[in-house]
Amino acid sequence: MFHGGIHPAGRKELTASAEPDGVLKPGQVIIPLRQHIGKECEPLVAEGDIVRLGQKIGDGEGLCVPVHASVSGRVIAVEPRPHPGGGMVKAVVIENDGLDTPVEKKRKMEGRPDREEVLRRIREAGVVGMGGAAFSTGVKADVEAGHIDTVIINGCECEPYITADDALLTMYPEQVLKGIMILADLLEPLYIVIAVEDNKKMAIRTLQKTLKDYPQIHLQILPTRYPQGSEKHLIYALTEKEVPSGKLPKDVGCGVFNAATCAAVYKAVAEEIPLVRRIVTVTGEGINRPQNMIVPIGTPVRELIEAAGGLKQSARRVICGGPMMGKAQDNLDVPVVKGTNAVLCLTDDVLERNEGTICIHCGRCAEVCPMHLQPLYLYQGEEDGQADMLTRFFVMDCIECGCCSYICPSEIPLVKKIRDGKQRIREVNQ
Repeated sequence: MFHGGIHPAGRKELTASAEPDGVLKPGQVIIPLRQHIGKECEPLVAEGDIVRLGQKIGDGEGLCVPVHASVSGRVIAVEPRPHPGGGMVKAVVIENDGLDTPVEKKRKMEGRPDREEVLRRIREAGVVGMGGAAFSTGVKADVEAGHIDTVIINGCECEPYITADDALLTMYPEQVLKGIMILADLLEPLYIVIAVEDNKKMAIRTLQKTLKDYPQIHLQILPTRYPQGSEKHLIYALTEKEVPSGKLPKDVGCGVFNAATCAAVYKAVAEEIPLVRRIVTVTGEGINRPQNMIVPIGTPVRELIEAAGGLKQSARRVICGGPMMGKAQDNLDVPVVKGTNAVLCLTDDVLERNEGTICIHCGRCAEVCPMHLQPLYLYQGEEDGQADMLTRFFVMDCIECGCCSYICPSEIPLVKKIRDGKQRIREVNQ
């Protein structure tokens, strides 16, 4: 078991048995041209163009992952729009014609695709890490090949409220498992394991049944603990290997992929379907009908909320993501992007916290920090503007999981200060 961590109230019961019912049909979609780590795409369409479902509408050179039309219809704008990650990002806005007319596929190649063709399909389908990192899956698989002996599939979904991957593993386990085998062919590991926390009863039962046809894949059921879904902590929980500061999982022989990413890999390689939809959990005490939805990429958050019965009068905050690491939104017209796994609507009674008071040096933040850091000193270093102190206490190793802020009896916004400290270091090093 990894060091630190917390056990916040899960609140997954709001949507734990909520299987998606069809695909949401938004009136329009807003497709940001940056939904990944790397260079922003250049638009391949212009205002007035007619596009089809699955058509590539943005791409670029270098570390860039293409984006695709998630509905068919007419392009009504190519312009900067608010992004759920903050700021404005150029986006392609498509008016949905409601027909979902698919793009014409190239003639299917005969036989089993070779390695280069598999990597090409993953890249051309716009597949990225869907657990939050949004790094190019094709590039990751190519770089890690020959360096890893263990493939870990992350089905932990450790943040409170979120059940999108739980629903995926329960409803579409074959897509996930077939995607795992495609990645295994690329990476040639000695051991493959899918890790699920023990609070996902239905997903576990489904996997136990389905895995009988996949003897190469092992299921590991882990005790529920946050932030077990963080790849470094998942690696340690499963292998007891520690990823050193500044290193990557491949440096200890491991490759970690999110369950939803694996399903997207399967669709990309076996069916040549790009990443245009994903399951999103719409939940929280502030929404009338919490549920999981299959959502076209680019759907405005406002439409998800309306489809879930709208906000309750007591709703005070809407977050894209979970309560620990998600980002609060001040504009409900921001779109779902490839990395959006939840829209969380919270009320005053859940949000109730005092203004941060003085640190009492209780040490609880250090006790729960899964990275063995000293958050109180990082907080102090940022408060005093001491870049050398921030560096000395390894501010860049913080994964911003929020454990320290959650446990702090003085309710100090530690993560916010640490984020500011990271930015200070980046500016110093420019």
